[in-house]
Amino acid sequence: MKVTPDYSANPFWPTLGEGFFDAVQPAAFPKAVLRFRNQDWAERLGLGDLSVDEWQKAFWAFEPLPENLPNPLALRYHGHQFMHYNPDLGDGRGFLYAQIKDPKTGKNLDLGTKGSGQTPWSRRGDGRLTLKGAMREALATEFLEALGVNTSKTFSIFETGEHLERGDEPSPTRSAVLVRLSHGHVRFGTFQRLAYLKDKSGLEKLFQFCLKYYYPQLDPASPKVFENFFSAVASNVAKTTARWMLGGFVHGVLNTDNINITGESFDYGPYRFLPHYDIHFTAAYFDQSGLYAYGQQPRILMWNLDQLRGCLEMIAPPDTDFNKGLEMYQAAFSTETFSYFLKRMNITDGSSPGDISAATEKLFLSSIAFLEKSKVPFQAFFFDWNGGATRTEHALKSDRKDFYQGPEFEAFLNALKAFKPQDESIFQN
Repeated sequence: MKVTPDYSANPFWPTLGEGFFDAVQPAAFPKAVLRFRNQDWAERLGLGDLSVDEWQKAFWAFEPLPENLPNPLALRYHGHQFMHYNPDLGDGRGFLYAQIKDPKTGKNLDLGTKGSGQTPWSRRGDGRLTLKGAMREALATEFLEALGVNTSKTFSIFETGEHLERGDEPSPTRSAVLVRLSHGHVRFGTFQRLAYLKDKSGLEKLFQFCLKYYYPQLDPASPKVFENFFSAVASNVAKTTARWMLGGFVHGVLNTDNINITGESFDYGPYRFLPHYDIHFTAAYFDQSGLYAYGQQPRILMWNLDQLRGCLEMIAPPDTDFNKGLEMYQAAFSTETFSYFLKRMNITDGSSPGDISAATEKLFLSSIAFLEKSKVPFQAFFFDWNGGATRTEHALKSDRKDFYQGPEFEAFLNALKAFKPQDESIFQN
C-alpha cells in the first residue's frame, strides 16, 4: 500500500487488553461506489497517494493498514439514552479500524466506521447505514469543521449496493459505509459500563489509559490527578458546546454514549442547524419532550459530565473535589461563548485575548435579544454582520433587510458600533 513518510501507525487500543473490545469481521458488500474521499486529511496523514483500488481495499473491504490493527475492534460501552440507563449498547454497526499519529500535532487519531456490518453488540440491528445518513454526516462535519468546531471528520464514504428497510424514511433505501476520523473513541459510556459492572480494576486501567494517550500533559503522580483530568474533560466539552450554540447546531441525541472524553463532537444521527434562533428547537422527531432542544444543550452536557464524575468517584481518593470540574465547565462555557461570538462576528473592541469586556457582554445580549425577536435566519445574521458596523450598508441592502428594524435591532446596532473588524482581508476580492 502506497503510504508516504507522514503515515505513522499507532495501534494502542489493544494495550487495554480483554474486556474493552471484541475483534470483528467487516461485512462483505456487493458493490463499491466511492461517494466521498477526504483528500486533504488523507494527505496530512500520509494516505493521500493511495490509488483508487487501495482506497477501496482500505475503506470498503477494510484490509488492515500497514503496521496497524490486524482486525477491527468493536468497542464496549453503556450509557444513558434520554437519561435512562441502557446496559445493552456497544459498537453495533461500527468498529475501530485503525489508529494513526497526526504528524502535524503529534496527537492520536482513530479511524472508526459506521455501517460496516454486524457485531456482538448489534442486537436486532442489521449493522448497516443508509447513504442518506452517511451524506448527512459528511455535511455536518464539513460545515462544523469550517466553523471551527472540534468535530470528527468524515474521511470516506462508499455506497455499498444493498437495499435497506428503515421505518423512519422511505424504504428500501440505498446503503453506505462511512469512515470517520476522530481524536478518540473513549465515551463517557465506556467508563459507565465498568462502573455498572463494579469493575474498579478496569476503571483504573481505563483512567490511566486516558491519561497516557489523551491527556499526556497531566501528571499521573499528582495527588490532584482526578480533579485535573475531570476539569480538563469538562473544559473541552464546554468549549465544544459553546461553539455548537453559536454555530446554531442542534445535536439530536446527547446521550452519554455520544460524548467522549476528548470533548470532540461526533456521531451525527439526527441533527439540525437552527433556521432561526429558537431555544425550543429540536433535531430528533422522537424527542417529543424537547429534552435535547437547542437551549437545553449546555445543561444536558453538564448532566452528562456528572455521570462521568460518578464513575470516577469509584476509584478516586475520598477527598477529590469533582465540583471544581463542574465549575470549570461553567467558566469555560461562558468564556468560550463570548470569545467565539467575537470570532464568528469577526470583530474586536481591542481587549486582550481572553478578556471579556462589558462592551462584549452588552453586544452579545443585545444580539440574542434581536435574534430571538426578529427570527432572522441564524447563519445569515453572522454573514451579514461579519466585520461589525462597517457592514451596515451591506446588511440593509441584503435580501434580509426587512429583518433589520425595530428597537431590538437599534440596540444591537448601537452596541456593535463599539467594535471594529478583526480581519478585513475577507472583504477583499
